[in-house]
Amino acid sequence: MDDIPPPDPDDHRLSLRGLLEEPLLASARILSGTGPDTAAGPVSWCLPWGEVMSRPDSLAGAAVYTRPETLPAPGRELASLVARGARVLIVDGSAPTGMVWPDGLTVVELSFPVGFTALNRLLAERTLTQEAHVMRYALTVHQSLAGLLHRGAGLPMLIREVAVLTGHIALALDNRGRLLAHAGALDADTAGSTAVLEALAKVLPNLEDAPPAAAHTVNMYRLQHPDVQFAPATAVAGIMRLAGRCEGWVVVVVPGTEPRRHDIAQYRVVVEQAGTIIGTEMLRQRSVDEAEERARGDFVQALVHGNFANDLDLRTRAALHEIDLDLHYIVFVAPGLVDRAAGQPGASMVRLARYAADVLPRPGIRSHVTVIGDVLVVIRSLSGAGSPGVDSEIEEYAHAMSLDLETRLEQRIPVAHGRPAAGARKIGESYREARITLGIAQRLGLSGSVAYNDLRAFGVLARAADTEESRRLVRDVLGPLRAPGSPAGSEALLFTYLEEGGNINAAARRLRLHRNTMIAKLDRISRLLGMPLREPENQFTLWLALRLDLLSQVQGTVDHEIVPR
Repeated sequence: MDDIPPPDPDDHRLSLRGLLEEPLLASARILSGTGPDTAAGPVSWCLPWGEVMSRPDSLAGAAVYTRPETLPAPGRELASLVARGARVLIVDGSAPTGMVWPDGLTVVELSFPVGFTALNRLLAERTLTQEAHVMRYALTVHQSLAGLLHRGAGLPMLIREVAVLTGHIALALDNRGRLLAHAGALDADTAGSTAVLEALAKVLPNLEDAPPAAAHTVNMYRLQHPDVQFAPATAVAGIMRLAGRCEGWVVVVVPGTEPRRHDIAQYRVVVEQAGTIIGTEMLRQRSVDEAEERARGDFVQALVHGNFANDLDLRTRAALHEIDLDLHYIVFVAPGLVDRAAGQPGASMVRLARYAADVLPRPGIRSHVTVIGDVLVVIRSLSGAGSPGVDSEIEEYAHAMSLDLETRLEQRIPVAHGRPAAGARKIGESYREARITLGIAQRLGLSGSVAYNDLRAFGVLARAADTEESRRLVRDVLGPLRAPGSPAGSEALLFTYLEEGGNINAAARRLRLHRNTMIAKLDRISRLLGMPLREPENQFTLWLALRLDLLSQVQGTVDHEIVPR
């Protein structure tokens, strides 16, 4: 499938082909340069030979006029014209025989001399007329589309107007090539429309993955498809740009692979103007969507924190956001880990949460997202609590969400979840369990799906973590490690040693230490604590103190966050 080379941005201007169609040049014939693109290049103005040879300016888009007697006999000076960008030489009269014309130069001979003044006037009039015609048509298209935009017409109406202006199928695609709106002889549910979208997907660049920095505003592509019922077509595609970013395409699909040049010029103007107008509408709609999303996110935060004045307030806001209070829900949380050096980190976090909510879509299952601090929160409805497959449904989604985040953030990500909540009023409990699980998972270096029930030992200790006895145990056991002058990193080393079940070799490998260095550090910690670390009873005491301290820190963070405002 071949794409048509990008058109010249000035291809609406007068070309040599159009110039030769004028009656004044009826006697002209081409002596040199007879390739397929010989007469397609634009001709903007005409300069006499004497002026051209006396100045070193660029000759791009210029036709050089000369009399036969002015031409140099060997033709050496002609090569300099080509080097300076000249592509057309007009000889006003019969050219000398035996001339050797350089490659890249189209030489036109006029059998009957017309004079430089007449030729220059013709070229100026045609160029101005052509440009004025294009400007008038572009203004007409802009007024038509802008009028609809100002009257509040949405994206479907704007695309319909593009289809009316061109008389062909018109589509709006996002930067991933997904269909946003269409108009014309295209049914979104038919095989024909699928073939058109598949053909476009093969030729349109993915603007999200590789924005074409030097791409033309409008491109043309040949569309083909293996379906025998698909007729080859030409796509005229213009890029929609919002604040300097490529956000999608406006496409006009024209039957046939060689449409008329005048028609293509017309469609290019329409698509170029539509890209700006439709981009403005998309920006407006995005602002509306973001405002609605912020309102929904505020409600979701209130839902997980239980911040409602009364039950009527809860039911009223839930109805506004179309959230069924009687369904069963499960809360998933994950660290965002976005690059805060980039602009608008909050928007990036929300985008990550939105992506996470879209994984594994199922009929009848809805997801609601928000961002709390650096934590992504997804509240997902369940097909039914207690059903045989609900546990696997929760686990499958948690794994899928973790893989999606790992792909986007390029690092291992834990996705924690609490137990199912029977009704929206119980979501706060599921969220608290999920947040505690996430804090523990991050401290233990876990990734993938982490369930509250997977950390049952912590769940049992959670009841004792917030007592004076547990706090006294933590102070007595871990206090020496936190005293001024104690070795840095002692707690982390001790934590790893106990996690490896007291295996010195395994802990040393995990910490990338030599075995003798590991033994020396453990002996120093033993003297500091006043207890031999290799005795099982002491290991259990330290394990208990470290986990009670971890639970106390995590619960304190969660409790501070969810204090009703």
